[in-house]
Amino acid sequence: MTQRPVPDEQRPVNHGPRAAARNRAALVTAAREIYAQYGLDAPLSAIARRAGVGQGVLYRHFPDRAAVATAVLEENVRQVEKAAATEDLTFAGVLGVLTWHLTESAAFIGLLHADGAGRSGIRAYALALSERVERALRGHLPDGHRLGAADDLMLAVAMVSGAVTGPTREERERRALAAWRLLVVEVGPVRPFEG
Repeated sequence: MTQRPVPDEQRPVNHGPRAAARNRAALVTAAREIYAQYGLDAPLSAIARRAGVGQGVLYRHFPDRAAVATAVLEENVRQVEKAAATEDLTFAGVLGVLTWHLTESAAFIGLLHADGAGRSGIRAYALALSERVERALRGHLPDGHRLGAADDLMLAVAMVSGAVTGPTREERERRALAAWRLLVVEVGPVRPFEG
């Protein structure tokens, strides 16, 4: 007797090349969710299923596991940059977006801080992403802010990211907000950037 797949495992009809951008975006979103839930060692097939595409589509966009991970990291940084480029968002609001990405992508924090990041390519990429986040945040940092000194801003981000642990997104968010509170830094609503 054959088992029918559960509804979230069913894939939609293949719409060919015109669906490439939509498929890539779905894969990045699915990878963020799967990695946050199961860690970086989660099967790539789970990402493809969550995105509603076949594994062949995943491999057309991302040749290996590292490419998927870097795409998610890149999207996280791009969202923080977009939030920082918004004139009506305060520094606390941008920190809320950053904190959302830290809690959603907790599995990637290990990638950025791990000894394995010492490999030149990964290390250089992680440093470039970190510099982009710092530029985005500094653009909104009010004059005289407690994190205005040379390395204080990114040291605070690293400290908060180190606190982002826990089995659920809610627990990770609670811990991140507690870390910001201990640093006496106001954080706006923890949410993705919609814009």
